[in-house]
Amino acid sequence: MEGERKGKMEQLEKTEPLSDAERGMIQNTWTKVYENSEDAGVAVLTRLFVNFPSSKQYFSQFRDMEDPEEMSRSTQLRKHATRVMNALNTLVENIHDGEKMVSVLKMVGKAHALRHKVDPVYFKILGGVILEVLVEAFSDSFTAEVQTAWSKLMGTMCWHVNQVYAELGWPQISKSK
Repeated sequence: MEGERKGKMEQLEKTEPLSDAERGMIQNTWTKVYENSEDAGVAVLTRLFVNFPSSKQYFSQFRDMEDPEEMSRSTQLRKHATRVMNALNTLVENIHDGEKMVSVLKMVGKAHALRHKVDPVYFKILGGVILEVLVEAFSDSFTAEVQTAWSKLMGTMCWHVNQVYAELGWPQISKSK
């Protein structure tokens, strides 16, 4: 049973490697996104917190905020949005260097597992919210093909972060392995 569940988790999380064409699409669309990275990041986090309020439990500074406008004006939320977008920028900048990408994701995974104690399911949720917001905000650039490439990148992010959590013995991941 556990081996079967592990196989299903890996099928859900591990994606096919990005092709060179997909890497190029991601980098091309990211250029436009990163020009507006703070606003895009704030939109992502605000949507995450509104649609998935349990995700706010990890943020004492805006845990009790309900109003999306208040969230978007929060200095702390804006700072975290910038960190999220800068981490994504590092991934995209190094999209042709798998080792560098894995290194960045390990660092992010370790910090969120050990220091912040964030349930790894939120990475999957965040990946979906990122894609949703980018598709809406940059609809001219995010064709179906581009969305597929970005979905693969988000899947890769989640898979590597989950690997870090499993290596650290995170209970929810370890039980599923």
